[in-house]
Amino acid sequence: MDTNPEIGLSIDVDGITTNYHRAGSGPVVLLVHGSGPGVSAWVNWRLTIPALAEHFTVIAPDIVGFGFTDRPEGFDYSLDTWRAHLLGFADALGLDRFSIVGNSFGGALALSMAAHQPERVDRLVLMGAAGVPFPITDGLDRVWGYEPSLETMRGLLDVFAHDPAFATDELAALRYEASVRPGFQESFAAMFPAPRQRWVDALATPDDVIAALPHRALVVHGRDDQVIPLANAHHLLELIDDSQLHVFGRCGHWTQIEHAAEFNALVARFLR
Repeated sequence: MDTNPEIGLSIDVDGITTNYHRAGSGPVVLLVHGSGPGVSAWVNWRLTIPALAEHFTVIAPDIVGFGFTDRPEGFDYSLDTWRAHLLGFADALGLDRFSIVGNSFGGALALSMAAHQPERVDRLVLMGAAGVPFPITDGLDRVWGYEPSLETMRGLLDVFAHDPAFATDELAALRYEASVRPGFQESFAAMFPAPRQRWVDALATPDDVIAALPHRALVVHGRDDQVIPLANAHHLLELIDDSQLHVFGRCGHWTQIEHAAEFNALVARFLR
């Protein structure tokens, strides 16, 4: 019988049944996914988990409202509730200290987690990260405003990936089917209703708070990202004292997919 690789382990987090993946051994690295339609931790990190698991304990949860984690009726999706869920998830697993790799929306959550419980966070990797103010891009507006159709999903893949080889019809069909699983689109539509600039602003951690972070940070971005502007990466580099920046040319929003081997090696070297 076929099994869905997106469904991993399960744990109760303050009454929310949370789906997650775990692999490897060693220092703990928490992978926090982005906010695309039909996304899950496995979809976001499937090429990252096995590579980092050679050196670390890698843990990748589905954030509340995404993937195969519960979607509580009437849940108030916000930076505060998403952060509380992730920190509660770490509590439930008994994780005292961990590094975080945050992708896009997940980068905003990573910054917020580090700001609220700095003593628990070792190092930060911020990939195509939100979390600072910026004028919403047309690409992000299209992602958050997704209305399910195969044609729309096909168009979004061209926004996410710079190289059309990664934006195949087969992937579009898979991601479309994922986006219309029962409950998936309903929760997604509730998160970022128009006008959407307010949600960019709501995910931001104040500049002075980011500047006070004591953590070492690796900022990673695709030069050709149409979803989160490259200027975000330069802004984070300026704000975080102990930081470094790596920009991939010929790369859109999917750094961990379009340049998987180089991304994995870069992150593993930084975290080690």
